[in-house]
Amino acid sequence: MADRPGGTGNGAAPAPGADVALPRTERPDPPLYLARYLERRARERHAEDRHAGAEPADDGTPLYLRRFRARRAEPPLGGRPEPVLVEGLSTTRAWADSTCTKEIVPPPQARGRVRVTDVHIVRHGETQGYSVDGGLTPLGAWQAHRRGHDLSKGLAAGERVVVVCAPTARARQTAEHLHRGILDGLELWGREARVDGPLPAEAFRNLQVWSPSGMRDPTQAFREYHAVSERYERVALGDRPLWLVEMDRFWRTQAGGGDPIHFWMTNPMLHFEPPAHVVLRFWSGLTALARARPEARVVCATHSGPMRAFAAWAFGHDPGEPYNTEEVRVRLRAGLADATVTYRNRTQEVQVPPARPWPSWWGDPPTPPVPGAPP
Repeated sequence: MADRPGGTGNGAAPAPGADVALPRTERPDPPLYLARYLERRARERHAEDRHAGAEPADDGTPLYLRRFRARRAEPPLGGRPEPVLVEGLSTTRAWADSTCTKEIVPPPQARGRVRVTDVHIVRHGETQGYSVDGGLTPLGAWQAHRRGHDLSKGLAAGERVVVVCAPTARARQTAEHLHRGILDGLELWGREARVDGPLPAEAFRNLQVWSPSGMRDPTQAFREYHAVSERYERVALGDRPLWLVEMDRFWRTQAGGGDPIHFWMTNPMLHFEPPAHVVLRFWSGLTALARARPEARVVCATHSGPMRAFAAWAFGHDPGEPYNTEEVRVRLRAGLADATVTYRNRTQEVQVPPARPWPSWWGDPPTPPVPGAPP
């Protein structure tokens, strides 16, 4: 073997000051467009040698069709793998198996060894309004049914699905239409799967607000807020209670065309459930469902506020208000120690918050003792 320039030829280190040959970085294979051109020319020469220049009889078949059939009949040259068409794109089978989805998934050979609990957190469909705990509009019912139909496309034969919902009218009706859409889709695709629900789940309720009637959904507390606020406006005597002031800020933000959920996430309010507590509550419900139904796919109909806080915790920033029936997808791995959260084509790997212990301020009294103060 000839020595490389600057080398000694026996593996020894070059002498000081001698020229050292750098490794070659150019690719020996031609670019793709040139490789296809050379392959096409090789096929043509191969066909000419085989037919010895004899042109087949003209049977009326167009020239482009005859050449296409000839290319399909010839095997690929150069030992390259046979290309396949996946969603209209020409690629190889190995590449298609690894990149056929936009989501982050393990390689095909490892998918059977990792157990994953798949959870779809879906916002409710278009509702009749937020001044009362009302149901869905006809458009909202269609949105939920369509989302359930789309979810049925990813279900395998024999898979178990459980549909849960927040205890509000709009979330419950969304879960019912999701359930019906999944069943209609399975019947259309000719698959059989077990679909349970919809089941109410308190862990996935909307953010809560406190009023003299107790902790409730903001829409359920709106009538009390409106009645008390109108009485104060008519009488105009005394200061308004603090719960009324905070609820007025929340609802006036929406009435003015603002974003009340962003206001709730960025402004501390003493009578509203904190976003961090909502995130902890959702994780507690997800882990409980994963333990109770380890082999089932979970579809949860809930509200935009908890979904947005959940996604903001996972990604480190507010990703925006989810649209009606838009979903946040969570995949909990075996052991419930880590998971992936997907929202709007972005996936983040997170650690599942443990059940305990939490920081001490969750259990501390609101007024700790002050040094020097009388007992």
